[in-house]
Amino acid sequence: MQSVQESPQFVQTSLAGALCLGLEKGRFMPKAECKCLNLLLTYGSGCRASCSYCGLAKNRQEEPSKTFIRVKWPVYTLMKIMERVKTEHHPFKRVCVSMITHGRAVEDTCKIISQVRKNTQLPVSVLIAPTVMKGKQDLARFKAAGADRVGVAIDAATEELFVQHRGTGVGGPHRWEHFWNTLADAVEIFGPYQIGVHLIVGLGETEAEIVNTISEAYKMGALTHLFSFYPENGSLMQNCLPPELGQYRRVQMARYLINEDLAEVNDFHFSPEGQIVDFGQDIMPSIQKGEAFMTSGCPGEDGQVACNRPFGNERASEPMRNYPFLPEEEDIKIILPQVWDGVK
Repeated sequence: MQSVQESPQFVQTSLAGALCLGLEKGRFMPKAECKCLNLLLTYGSGCRASCSYCGLAKNRQEEPSKTFIRVKWPVYTLMKIMERVKTEHHPFKRVCVSMITHGRAVEDTCKIISQVRKNTQLPVSVLIAPTVMKGKQDLARFKAAGADRVGVAIDAATEELFVQHRGTGVGGPHRWEHFWNTLADAVEIFGPYQIGVHLIVGLGETEAEIVNTISEAYKMGALTHLFSFYPENGSLMQNCLPPELGQYRRVQMARYLINEDLAEVNDFHFSPEGQIVDFGQDIMPSIQKGEAFMTSGCPGEDGQVACNRPFGNERASEPMRNYPFLPEEEDIKIILPQVWDGVK
């Protein structure tokens, strides 16, 4: 029997999204506007996966909660959220429906996408869970329901790290090859560069390893959406440290140059330890533009990043890793010395 508060009738939304819809009380820091409404599937039995860094993992070391990425993800009926989208003045440019690894997720995701498209004019992305999907068949269903873009959270930059953090190393169901096969299928169904590959910096990879993975995804027809690891309470990695800021800045720059078709990985030079020591070009113009250091995510209809996830990679009191807005002159002055920080 279905629990009272389960998808598809109910969904979780980020605290930021709830604030924008007047469902929660609070305020944003200056310039940190949320432009994507995130809807997360929710079930009483939770997610089947055991990812070492995730607050939704079934092996979470605390009691299950309604928090994720360190903040509250309250549960509302989908219809209540849709009514608020219709009646409230909001900044949203896109909706992202996020699956979890659950047997009902595909069917419910289709229903939610359809309802969002029926009730709003906003474009819809779906962050998929390949492990519970039937490849092209289910991808085609999402597209038919109204999604125009897909995200594939591969997260780990190498097969070894994927196994360690998402697969058999943590008793999880995910398989590296299946995720990449699903990525290839998604490119075929939705078209080149309508796909976003999620990668997390700071799971134990070198800069060379993650940059090569970014390059491989781009060659396949997928753009990379970059995240910086931050410890989630209750996860297996709750006591681990985020990557060094310089490390993250260099990977951000490499991602930008590759995804904007301004460079290839073979243009870069790496140290024996796998650090980027040279991009093979003058990167000062790209630094000054600032776009490399913005959140990388799906765009709105205006072509600008909509999924900007304010403070999804750090606390508000810490240096900003993914800027949810275009960095201004004062921000560039802060970023500039960070790019080469820590290079040996």
